[in-house]
Formats: sequence, C-alpha cells, structure tokens
Amino acid sequence: MSHPEDSPSFPQPEAAAPVTAPAARPSWDGVAEQFARDYLRDRRSERRWRLFFRWTWLLLMVALVWAIFASRNHSTAQTGPHTALIEVHGEIADGAEASAENLLPGIKSAFEDAGAQAIVLRINSPGGSPVQAGIIYDEIRRLKALHKKKVYAVVSETCASGAYYIAVAADEIYADKASVVGSIGVLMDSFGATGLMEKLGIERRLLTAGENKGIGDPFSPLPAKQRAYIQTTLDQIHQQFIGVVREGRGNRLKETPEMFSGLFWNGEQALKMGLIDHLGNLDYVAREIVKAEEVIDYTPKENVAERLAKRFGASIGAGAVKALRGLGEIR
Repeated sequence: MSHPEDSPSFPQPEAAAPVTAPAARPSWDGVAEQFARDYLRDRRSERRWRLFFRWTWLLLMVALVWAIFASRNHSTAQTGPHTALIEVHGEIADGAEASAENLLPGIKSAFEDAGAQAIVLRINSPGGSPVQAGIIYDEIRRLKALHKKKVYAVVSETCASGAYYIAVAADEIYADKASVVGSIGVLMDSFGATGLMEKLGIERRLLTAGENKGIGDPFSPLPAKQRAYIQTTLDQIHQQFIGVVREGRGNRLKETPEMFSGLFWNGEQALKMGLIDHLGNLDYVAREIVKAEEVIDYTPKENVAERLAKRFGASIGAGAVKALRGLGEIR
C-alpha cells in the first residue's frame, strides 16, 4: 500500500498569464465631435464678448452726448425771480472760454428765461479779439431790444480793451475802486530780426505771388508803404472801438485827449471820467439794483463729459462707429 509521501513528485505547470486585450484605439469621430463642440463654444463666447463691448461703446457715446447737451441746455423753469449771471473771464478769442461761440448760448438763455429779472456780465479780462468782442456786443444790444431787459456789467479785477468793448453794451457799469478799466486802443505786435540775420549771415528766402503777400513778415524789412497800410487798418479798427464806446456811454463820458489813447485807469478814476457808472460788486447789484438777490449762473461750462470727449474723442468715435457697423453682424 503506497503512501502519498512515497509517490514521486513531478513539477506542476505554471498557471498561464491572463491574456490582455489590445488597447482600444481612440475614435477619430469622437475627437472631431469634441473639437467641434469646443470650437463652437469658443466662437459663441467670442461673439458674446464682441457684442458686449460694442454695446458698451455705444452706450458710453450716448451718455457723453446726453451729458454735453444737458449741460448746454439750461433749464428755463426756475423757482422764482433771480439775477442771471454771465462770466466773461480770460482772453477774448476764438476757441477760448470768453469767445462769442461759448458765451452767446448762455446770454441768449438768460434773456429768454422769464424768471431772469436782469443780466449781469461779471468781467475779468484783459481783452483780446475785436471781432469776438464785436459779435458779443452786437448780440447783447439785439437781445436787449428784443426782450426789454436790463444788462449790468460788473468789473472784478480787469476790464480792458476788448473786454471794455463788451462792457459798454450794458446799461450801467460797476467796478471796484481798484479795478483796472479802459485801454481803449488797438495793437498789432510782432518783431523784426533782419539786423540779427545779417550779422549771422542768414539769408531770408521768401517767395510770394503778390507784392504784399509777405506783409509783416518778421524776417523781412517792413517797407514804409506796408507800415502805413497796417497803421491805417489799426486806426480804422480804433475808430470803430471809439464809436462803440461813445454809442454805449453817451453823454456820460467826460472825454479827454487821453481817454482813447490806450491808457487804463483804476475804478475811482474811471468813475470820474464816465467810463463806469458806480462802484459796486455783483452782490450789491443783484440785491440793490436788480432787486433779485438770488444769482443763477448761465455761463456755459465745460463739464466732465466734454473734457472726456475732447481727450478720448478719437478713440470713442472710432469705437462707436465700429459698434454701429458690427451690431448687425453674425460671425
């Protein structure tokens, strides 16, 4: 009888390793489908952002335009009687704060407002362009006749040359005793460098069609004939200025040989000469003369929107145009 331990042992065969199935290859159809989904999602996102920025540009432009027009269209529905104020400040020149283009809309609004009992021009200006001053003067005279309202000029620091040209459109002129008033004259300034050029050996080559085309050129001699022509022009403008002063001030003027010489005077002297009517300031005129102590400023002001429009106008305009063109696009 045999026992298991007595039986010969034979090596057992190793268990076969499990067969691994080959890895499945990615489906190109699935990759293409995923790519298409991602692409469409990116395109939709891009389109939404593009529309967002276009509408933002458009709304910004609309807001700027509204703000500008709102500031320039002064409300005529005031709470009660008041004194309308117009500030004539700084140089009187085309494009300046005290230009006809800037001041006339406010002046017109003040005259048209039923609550405005009178208009006060508060002046602090050394003068400037006779053209701009003349336009403002003529329009004030026209509006006075049309609306039958009084106009008062109040000088703060300086009312000289073209500024005084404007002031004489008022019914009365007030100033402080130390204010500077007058300078009823005309000037044209330049320089001549012909002697210096000769010393330096510099030759001026100025070619013109028309013998007087280069008149006043600082690097060329000023012939007597051209000098006389310029002086005649200045004299004519001066006479126009004198005529306006006489028309505005009438028999209140106490003319002297120096009155129209270009000199200026302080307020006390100007009062004695009839260049102004009284000593006083804005509050005094509103309270005691106009009898409407509330003062409302009608001077057109450049607001924040206008400053932004000037500073960023080019980019905003380009963005608005692009927005308008692209609103109807589908990409």
